[in-house]
Amino acid sequence: MTTTPGDTPLRPLDESWTTALAVVAHPDDMEFGAAAAVARWTGQGKRVVYTMVTSGEAGIDGMDPAEARRVREGEQVASARAVGVDDVEFLGFADGVVEYGLPLRRAIAGAVRRHRPEVVITGNYRETFPGGMLNQADHIATGRAVVDAVRDAGNRWVFHDQLEAEGLEPWGGVRQVWVAGSPDAAHAVDVTATFDAGVASLRAHAAYLDGLGWEHFDPAEFLATMTRAAGPALGVEHATAFEVLRMGWED
Repeated sequence: MTTTPGDTPLRPLDESWTTALAVVAHPDDMEFGAAAAVARWTGQGKRVVYTMVTSGEAGIDGMDPAEARRVREGEQVASARAVGVDDVEFLGFADGVVEYGLPLRRAIAGAVRRHRPEVVITGNYRETFPGGMLNQADHIATGRAVVDAVRDAGNRWVFHDQLEAEGLEPWGGVRQVWVAGSPDAAHAVDVTATFDAGVASLRAHAAYLDGLGWEHFDPAEFLATMTRAAGPALGVEHATAFEVLRMGWED
């Protein structure tokens, strides 16, 4: 564990895995903070799969949701490719009104069973982000469902119809869930070498960023405010921080 004066130390993430599944509420959720870490891992030869709970169709005020769905799915696929992710799926839940419950847990458990990851990545589901900004309802519902669905996926008798109808065997091999953007983050990974790839990934959401109407928004500057804040606590220039949830006693 590396420390620097005046900083709370962050522990390095355990990178002894081969497959990760990222499950987040919207297109762009991975890019607003975690994409540079993904670029690091795909560069190491690891496999990362993206699962989007919604297609972000309610995210552009001046665009009809049907058109926004098409545009945002395309931007997400391009964004994922910028960091070495070729497998992107959309679960089709309605943007803006995602509810925690059995349908969401079932869909996410199915994704875990299909892709059989050792690590699952999701977004912050706490009430606030670091610094105190209020979180958004879809993020909260999705993150909570991810944590529970990981356990569901390993239980043969939960969502048993997936085994019979879809041939999805139980998967209890998820060792940890990593929560990006959490105010309780205590781990991090060095993204100094892949920071630019993370910026390119966020820039790929051009229509969405334009629709936000944030005058003079600079993706590189925005992401650097987070990675440079975490970097010194890991002894590097740029780092991405995660809250780590252990799924077993030994991990």
